[in-house]
Order: sequence, then structure tokens, then C-alpha cells
Amino acid sequence: MVAGTHWLASATGMGVLERGGNAFDAAVAAGFVLQVAEPHLNGPGGEVPILLWSEAEQKASVVCGQGVAPAAATIDRFTELGLDVVPGTGLLAATVPGAFGGWLLMLERWGTWSLADVLAPAIHYAEHGIPVLDRIAATIESVEGLFTHDWPTSAATWLPDGNVPAPGTKLANPVLAATYRRLVAESRSGTREQQISAARHAWYEGFVAEAVADFSAKTAWLDSSGEVHGGLLTGDDLAGWSASVEEPLTFDYHGHTVAKTGPWGQGPVFLQQLALLKDVDLGAMELLGADYVHTVTEAAKLAFADREAWYGDADVPMSDLLGDAYNAERRRLLGAQASLELRPGAPGGRAPRLPDFPAPGTASDAPGLSGARSPQGVGEPTVGRDGTVKGDTCHIDVVDRFGNMVSATPSGGWLQSSPTIPALGFCLGTRAQMFWLQEDLPASLRPGTRPRTTLSPSFALRDGRPWLAFGTPGGDQQDQWSLNFFLAVVHGRLNLQEAIDAPMFHSEHFPSSFFPRGSRPGVMHVEDRLGQDVVAELRRRGHEVEVQGPWTLGRLSAVARDGAFLKAAANPRGAQGYAVGR
Repeated sequence: MVAGTHWLASATGMGVLERGGNAFDAAVAAGFVLQVAEPHLNGPGGEVPILLWSEAEQKASVVCGQGVAPAAATIDRFTELGLDVVPGTGLLAATVPGAFGGWLLMLERWGTWSLADVLAPAIHYAEHGIPVLDRIAATIESVEGLFTHDWPTSAATWLPDGNVPAPGTKLANPVLAATYRRLVAESRSGTREQQISAARHAWYEGFVAEAVADFSAKTAWLDSSGEVHGGLLTGDDLAGWSASVEEPLTFDYHGHTVAKTGPWGQGPVFLQQLALLKDVDLGAMELLGADYVHTVTEAAKLAFADREAWYGDADVPMSDLLGDAYNAERRRLLGAQASLELRPGAPGGRAPRLPDFPAPGTASDAPGLSGARSPQGVGEPTVGRDGTVKGDTCHIDVVDRFGNMVSATPSGGWLQSSPTIPALGFCLGTRAQMFWLQEDLPASLRPGTRPRTTLSPSFALRDGRPWLAFGTPGGDQQDQWSLNFFLAVVHGRLNLQEAIDAPMFHSEHFPSSFFPRGSRPGVMHVEDRLGQDVVAELRRRGHEVEVQGPWTLGRLSAVARDGAFLKAAANPRGAQGYAVGR
């Protein structure tokens, strides 16, 4: 079974499975297709965290395809440029592009196919074109002025014949196809593993690294600060980084063990929410009733407050944050009324320290400038104020006949994030915007460290056996939408598709992870299918509820091993997600 955020990727993965590949081969092929099929949501210059279950090893693992900050990226350097936040677009926000290394590490260690075979579908679609979704056209239209006036290399790639591509037409990227063909050509000899190693060398030390370093050092572009800046990324930064395999963090919840990445990403907030809710009788509440939605939302506020105070590529006290004593104390903060405060805890008696956030109410999707030359697409364009999904990230889940499972959330390097590198056909990512330019915070900018990302694939065991791989795009909403889905399956006894289809909700209470880092205390979004009575009661409890359209929140997908069956489900919102299997 394969489920994901775009039908071409899901179909590609299924094709790999039907031709004898395993889940890891299928996920890699699908991941590269996602870069072509959803270029407004991810790209080769981005990153990917992966959670996987190896049936041969009988264990879950994390593949970290998240690149690090350049050696020259210091707080002092940004201060010298007159910046107090990292811009949401342009070259200054680039980290080492980690997606390629992450996908290849999984292919090398657990896969069976060659690099040429897993890249073939992506090369085909890049060469011959993909169908332009409404959202691709809308994204390109939003940055048409910026591309035309200030980012001509992006205009050459994404404005064929000088025009925004119309929905339903084909859009090709022959330069990217050529880049991948060259990678295959330079890694033809030797064993499968030697070929993968050669391609990785070409990317991080060869022609790709050279093009990235030259573009970063020799060009400068308008970014969301309103100024023109060059980049900090060098060839040495790329050569010094490699993807890694890590142990996941886990938490046991009502017969289920949930696995997430470490606190260099936001994944553990899912586990913290479970820790807070473990001794709350959600099963006695009406699923998606006012009590249920209020309780889950208030728990999210507490967990995400801890994310702000404690998470980063640093020494994070996760054992205390997930401990029974700490969560029993925090659980007492779950009151009858909505909290309007950001309340991090003191794990192990440590005093929390929060960054200096922008004033509450700052728009988290505000452009850096106004007018035709505005660098739109700042940060990660997730959910609009009207509930429409403007774009964000991608997701893919796979389970194969052997029992291997993959959950991956590729993102970054989206076409509107940074100028296209003309020699390669893709742009760099902007994940460094998630660092704070303040000293001595877990998420402070430090050379060689990972930004605290929002990318958050999920994996769960049930009664000790591998069961569920799932996830969603959505920035700060990822570990709210995914949690809501999981709780609907566990407590509501919904099947996978019912849980994805159920009315969705999330909080916007805590600061955004993206430029310009605004917050909206007390605000929550709900799909109108939740019902007027529930909305009225939530408002009575002090929530500032903004009702969205009936099918606007969440882009979840999931695959499962359930007894003798394999199962899958995908998001109907936007008519784009796709689940397939046999």
C-alpha cells in the first residue's frame, strides 16, 4: 500500500512495489517524484525526516535528512547585516540541502533498487512535464512580480514563455532532469552501494556542490527582509555533512507505542500531548464534542509552549518532559476555560526561557514587502486565514508485502523560497529561518546545527507490533492534525479513512515557526462540519474560534498493518491525495 499527498507519487511507489521493490525503494522513488509533482511544496534543495520500520531488523529507525546551518551562519553575522530574524526567503536562510542524502541513505541501507531505477520516474516527469495543479498556478502567480523583476532565474524556470502556467497544462523542468541524468551517469560503475556512494559524492562534493557554492557566493538577491543579500553556504558545508540514522523517541499510550524524531524537530510535541492526555478519559467524551476539542486544544497549547522553551539541536530534557510526575503537574493546568497564556514548564526544576517573540497578533503569513515586487511565499505558506491550503509540505507512507513501513515528510526548497540555481534547475531551502538570532536558546543559530523544524512523520506500534505509518504537511499544524487523527482512531474507533475525513481543528495560539514568527493567542481554526453547537460552546469557554470551510484543514495520509490486511487512506481535501494498493 502507498498513500501520499499527490497521486503521481503514490502511483510511482505502487509501481515499484509491483515490480519487486520493497517499501524503501518505493518511498525513495515516490519522494523524488514529489519534488517534481509538487514543486511549490518541496524540492531537491530541501530536507526530509523519515521514520521507518525494518522487518528484517525488527526495529524502528529515524533517518535524518535535515541539513545544518553553514559555518559562516552566526548570530553576529546576521547582526552585522542589521537583521534580528533570519529572512524567510532568499540565500541567507539556506541550510545544507539534506533531502538527497536522506533518501539515498535509506536506499543504500534498506533498499534493493539502483539509483538509476528510483530516479527514472522523476526524470521522466521533469523532462515531459507534470499536470499543473490549481495550487501550483496560484503559487507561481503570487510570485510572478518578484520572479520577473528580481529573480530572473526563477522566471526562466517557472514562467514558461514569460507566463504563469495555466491549471491543467503541463509544466516541465528539463534542467532538473539533466541534473538527475548527470548524477546517474557519474555513478554507473561498481556495485549498487558504490553507485549510490558515487552519486552522493557528486551531490555533496562534486558538480552539484560546486554549483550551489558558486551561486551562493557570487550572486545576491532580494529577500523577505526587503534587502539584497548573498548566501553563506559553501562547498565545505556540503562536504562536511551527511545524513544519519538515529533511534526514535517513543511514548506508550493505551496499548500503542508512538515513535517520533528527536527534539531537533517538533515531533516530540506529539508525545508530550499524549503524556498530558494519557490520564484524561477522552474515551468518555463525545468524539469531536466541545469537551473533547477543548481538552485536546488546551493540551496542545501546553506541549507547544514547551517546544518554544526547550526544543532544538541541543541537550533537551526529554525524559523529564515525558515523565509521569512532570505531566501530572502540567495536567492540572487543563482548565475549563481557554488559556490565553504561553505557559512552558520547568522540567527537572529547570527554569524555562522563551525567545523574544514578535508582539502577539503579528500575522504569521505577512509578506516582507508590499506590491508587485513583494517576496511572497515568505516562510512556509501553510494554512491561510480563510482556511484555504496555500501549500506547505508533502508526505508519503508505504507498507510492503514483507511488513516494512515508511513515513516520510519531505519539504523545503519550494519554488517560491529562493532563486533557482540555473545550472541545476532547483533552488536552495530556507529552513534556517527557524533559528532564533538570540544567544543561549536551544534553537539559537549556531554553525553546524539543525534548525528546529516542523517536519514530523509518525509511526506507531500496537500491542508491541508495527501498526501505523502516518503524517501530514502543515507546518506548526502537523503535530496537531496528526494527533487528532491518531486519537480518532484510538478513542473514536474510526477506521483510517473515517479518521482522516473527520472534521479537523487546530490552535494558532503559540508562535509560528516561520518568518516573521507571529502568534495569535486563543485563536483556533475548525472546519464548519464540527457544528454550530460545538463552536458556540468553545466560544463560551473563551476560544476565539475562526470557522473555516468544510474540507480545508489537514492533508493526512496513512498506511497500516492490521492483522492479515494491509490498509491505507489519503486526504480527500483538494482532490489530490491518493491511496493505492493490492
